Amino acid sequence: MTVSGSLSLAEMPRFLALLASDSGRVQANVECGRDEENHSVIAVTVEAEVSVVCQRCLEPMTLPMACSNRLAVVWTDEQAKHLPRELDPLISEDDCRLWEMVEDELILALPAFNYHEDPNCNEILNALDEAPADEAEPDSKPNPFEVLAQLKPGKD
Repeated sequence: MTVSGSLSLAEMPRFLALLASDSGRVQANVECGRDEENHSVIAVTVEAEVSVVCQRCLEPMTLPMACSNRLAVVWTDEQAKHLPRELDPLISEDDCRLWEMVEDELILALPAFNYHEDPNCNEILNALDEAPADEAEPDSKPNPFEVLAQLKPGKD
């Protein structure tokens, strides 16, 4: 059985909380079946284009995402231990909501840090780091430990 379709980001509140805005699209394809060892297998393929925050400039940016995974439906941790390495366990107690599974895959595929391709995207922050030209730096900075030297016994 194969199910394909588009999902709204509003239907995925956990994933939406990680994004800069609710604009974007998610296209999912889910195939259910059995493998050669008779495991119940779900193949999930997701493509998305979402808006995230760039960690350099703190501005929104568009992030294209694509992920795919093969999951084996199991009911206990013990069954999950005996799965082949190429299958990830999907521990299901009662029923399986496909959009929640797609949301989980998107959360796992989201990079920990997002950056624009251009490393100079943080021009505003760079401008704040630069000292104004008319402001001269003092020649010598005061030693923060001078106060401690005065407290040292035996010093006059």
